[in-house]
Amino acid sequence: MNSPKRQPVTSGSRKKLVAAATQLRRSVDALTFAEPVTHVYNPLGYAWKAHQAYLSMANDAGSRVVFLGMNPGPWGMAQTGVPFGEVAAARDWLGINVPVDRPDNEHPKRPVEGFQCARSEVSGRRLWGLFADRFDTAKEFFEDHFVVNYCPLVFMESSARNRTPDKLSPSERESLDAICDRHLAKVLTALRPEYAVGIGAYAEKSMQRVVASISCDAVVTRILHPSPASPAANRDWAGTAKSQLIEAGVWR
Repeated sequence: MNSPKRQPVTSGSRKKLVAAATQLRRSVDALTFAEPVTHVYNPLGYAWKAHQAYLSMANDAGSRVVFLGMNPGPWGMAQTGVPFGEVAAARDWLGINVPVDRPDNEHPKRPVEGFQCARSEVSGRRLWGLFADRFDTAKEFFEDHFVVNYCPLVFMESSARNRTPDKLSPSERESLDAICDRHLAKVLTALRPEYAVGIGAYAEKSMQRVVASISCDAVVTRILHPSPASPAANRDWAGTAKSQLIEAGVWR
């Protein structure tokens, strides 16, 4: 596959990412969700300092590859403010470890303990583990790569069961998608990637929709989602994802 030409990028990508995330935080905070959703966490609020520290790691001149996830997991970004933010990976490999506040209307079965959380998010451990195996340092990874979530919110039912954005009611999903599409468009405009990689089918479809709506020539592709809920992901997920990235031309 021939690689697309790298789009011209002006400096200041990090500043644009912070501004976009700030607007995203305000916009989603204005939304309301009905049962069965009973609790909504927005780590762009209570974990803003950690998320801002993460955004500061982006290459200020842009990223050749942008990975897109769906939304935070209760033991990942919900705790650390970092996309796929499994605590050990965010703290020990990314070097982020700042105080995290608590969300309003916290579910007693899903407490936010920040970087003191003893639970590990499997998806985050697998994703950042893949990157740590390929790159010697996080700095080396961020020279050409960046990871962002499509939706910043965590949705829970009264039982504490996680509810993903695709399971929201049509009207709720439409309002949320409009906001998240605008944010993703700003991220892609700021970073001007050659490759836009959806982590799972939902993220890939979101990426395809937004890339088609803006002046972006990025090649959209997908890797298998690392969630343990997927049987395929429990059979050498890292090997599968690496092969998919090489086949798509993202990695050599």
